[in-house]
Amino acid sequence: MSPASSPPVLPWDSHNQRLVSHVHPIDWQNPTPASRYNLVVIGGGTAGLVTAAGAAGLGAKVALVERHFLGGDCLNVGCVPSKAILAAARAVASVRHAKEFGIHIPPGSTVDFAAVMERMRRLRADISPHDSARRFTELGVDVFLGPGRFTGSDSVEVNGQTLRFSKAVIATGARAAAPPIPGLTETPFLTNETLFSLTQLPQRLGIIGAGPIGCEMAQAFARLGSQVFLIESSHGILPREDPDAAALVRAALEKDGVKLLCCGKDLVVSQHPNGVRIQVSSHDHGYDHVVDHLLVAAGRAPNVEGLGLEILGIQCDRRGVRVDDQLRTTHPRVFACGDVCSPYQFTHAADFMARIVIQNALFMGRAKASSLTIPWCTYTSPEIAQVGVTPTEAATQGIAIDSFTQPLDRIDRAILDGQTDGFVRVHVRKGTDRIVGATVVAAHAGDLIGELTVAMKGKVGLGALANAIHPYPTQAEAIRKTGDLYNRTRLTPWVKQLMSRWLAWQR
Repeated sequence: MSPASSPPVLPWDSHNQRLVSHVHPIDWQNPTPASRYNLVVIGGGTAGLVTAAGAAGLGAKVALVERHFLGGDCLNVGCVPSKAILAAARAVASVRHAKEFGIHIPPGSTVDFAAVMERMRRLRADISPHDSARRFTELGVDVFLGPGRFTGSDSVEVNGQTLRFSKAVIATGARAAAPPIPGLTETPFLTNETLFSLTQLPQRLGIIGAGPIGCEMAQAFARLGSQVFLIESSHGILPREDPDAAALVRAALEKDGVKLLCCGKDLVVSQHPNGVRIQVSSHDHGYDHVVDHLLVAAGRAPNVEGLGLEILGIQCDRRGVRVDDQLRTTHPRVFACGDVCSPYQFTHAADFMARIVIQNALFMGRAKASSLTIPWCTYTSPEIAQVGVTPTEAATQGIAIDSFTQPLDRIDRAILDGQTDGFVRVHVRKGTDRIVGATVVAAHAGDLIGELTVAMKGKVGLGALANAIHPYPTQAEAIRKTGDLYNRTRLTPWVKQLMSRWLAWQR
């Protein structure tokens, strides 16, 4: 039902059978290796797939090695299944709040959790051909399913076959890591690798970690009907985000019924006849709860074991493979990209790191990872999207900034949609309109942040965005109005006095 050392694919229904038939066909026969490859890619997640497809498309002879499932975390246990569940949870929330729009839903409406999860599995299987072994073979890539490890400075072994290379890429990604919590190793718990195998709704769900995954799943399961306890050792949630943005999401989670236990101390978990017992202190108050399932959403670990990195002297640590700004490892023939070496563990970051590797590994390029402008988004309701620096980061880096904030409760479309909890906040270098960072909190913040990312990358100033006509009414008008806020600062008392004299003279 799944490759050795992978979590089992459950339930073994027609959708999961179809998924596996694409991403790790049970009857797959590895090809006869070429005499030498321009590029051998170890890891078939986003970083590896983009590297392999892009290099093959440019005429390179490429081998792709994957021991588990092609598509990696994103397709199988990450972005794709989680967003399908979030979409269902948003639909539930819309029904529950329909009366705010004058729509009365008959009482007694229920959530069919099994159907929600069945839809997720069906959609995941529908998407999987894009990452399939067959598709990449058709693209000209030699696909090898099995564990790959370096055996020499120009060789990788897979199931007894030797692949020789001019250059190689490590793109093995990362996995959920269990934090050192007393009792956790003796207690059954879920991670993102097993959460999406559920077929029954947990009546009580405990979640450790209030980062993006923890917050998204806490809100989703609460909306679907679980009693959710979200535990975080820090103060508040989403510590990487703008505090004002995190506060809005926190309020939304609590409105949806999530019980937040932040500043959690003395956390202990243990098995219980009815599930998992959680004991924790939060704000000097002790809590003792039994939940049906416990989801651990705190921490990631790079997948570096068993690769034979020591044979080539490739250095790594708890954060992953060490690379320079051009994504070269400490071995001249080997590069790395994606979650195995990046502090930005996002699918889109892995995609663009892969493009840098193609340039540098095959064409002696000098492209740098530091040149990437990487936005990210947490898909709660409302969403939080961020690009560039926050005020805290700007202060740390010695960047003087001016910030301009446009609340959504002054944007007509947000008012009409009933989605006024949010804002657009843009940071510019002090005294200029050069954008150095931005935060968007909105229903579709992940879509809105793209405009600000393009502006940063293209060096389009905030003042220029004020002159870009946006359709009315859209929530994107908040970006234009943020530009208006900047332009008003240019109307100094002296300029205003000068203009007043000119206009008086025109009368």
